[in-house]
Amino acid sequence: MENKLSVVAAAPDVEPVQAPVRPVVSQPARAPKTAPTPEPDLRLVIEEGQAGSFVYKTIDRRTGEVILQLPREEVLRMRDTDAYSAGAVIATQA
Repeated sequence: MENKLSVVAAAPDVEPVQAPVRPVVSQPARAPKTAPTPEPDLRLVIEEGQAGSFVYKTIDRRTGEVILQLPREEVLRMRDTDAYSAGAVIATQA
């Protein structure tokens, strides 16, 4: 059987070297690169109604369809009747 020993040489006494200390300069944070956002398909239209009130409509640009309208069409029709009074839409008592 063969004896395989490695020879370790003694290291001479060496003094540690200190690297110069440099101040840490932080880099400004960069926003992650994202793909450009496509143009929204919705559009807000504000129409002046009767007596200075406004009607807000969200419209699909491609189809022209009204997605949301505030106040709703039902409320506008109620407002046109003679029996309508402000607050009549909300039931405040149980």
